[in-house]
Amino acid sequence: MLHYANPQNFLNLARRLTPWLLGLAVALIVVGLYLALVVAPPDRYQHDAARIMHVHVPAAWMSIFVYANMAIASASAFIFKHPLGDVAAKAAAPIGAR
Repeated sequence: MLHYANPQNFLNLARRLTPWLLGLAVALIVVGLYLALVVAPPDRYQHDAARIMHVHVPAAWMSIFVYANMAIASASAFIFKHPLGDVAAKAAAPIGAR
């Protein structure tokens, strides 16, 4: 794992994996939205309005996860003076703010 602490090695790996991971992410988002908004049965009391929780709650959890990731990346950049920690924290900030 320390091999990928080198920014050049990490960027080479990221270039190879990005198209595959993007395709996987899009496929999983489409399947998840279909299951949450079409297949899931309506709630007994709130009917179809409750289905928004199938989208809203995971989005809120992911935003919290992004902020935790920023904290870990910032701590690693501050403690170990590694440039990738700072880059990761800066890249995650706009994602968590949405």
